[in-house]
Amino acid sequence: MNFVFFGIAGEPNPLVSMVPVLLMFVIFYFLMIRPQQKQQKAHQAFLKALDKNQEVVTSGGIHGTVVQVKEDTVSLKVADNVRLEVDKSAIARGSKASS
Repeated sequence: MNFVFFGIAGEPNPLVSMVPVLLMFVIFYFLMIRPQQKQQKAHQAFLKALDKNQEVVTSGGIHGTVVQVKEDTVSLKVADNVRLEVDKSAIARGSKASS
């Protein structure tokens, strides 16, 4: 007689079983994806605003001062009579000294 009650109760709603997965995705979005997108937008705006005499640091750790800005590259002065031409994408951030 107990087996009849199990059949009557039925299985849980499939939407209810999807709630934990959706909740995990929402948490993942707000903790990981959204902040990374904001950081990428800020970095792109920084690269577009590069100008002469701005101190920057490359992704390789080289500190320099912007001498010339081209479409895809930047010329950096790293010492007296020493200039490097690097891709704009290699510029990681502005130097702390210039902030």
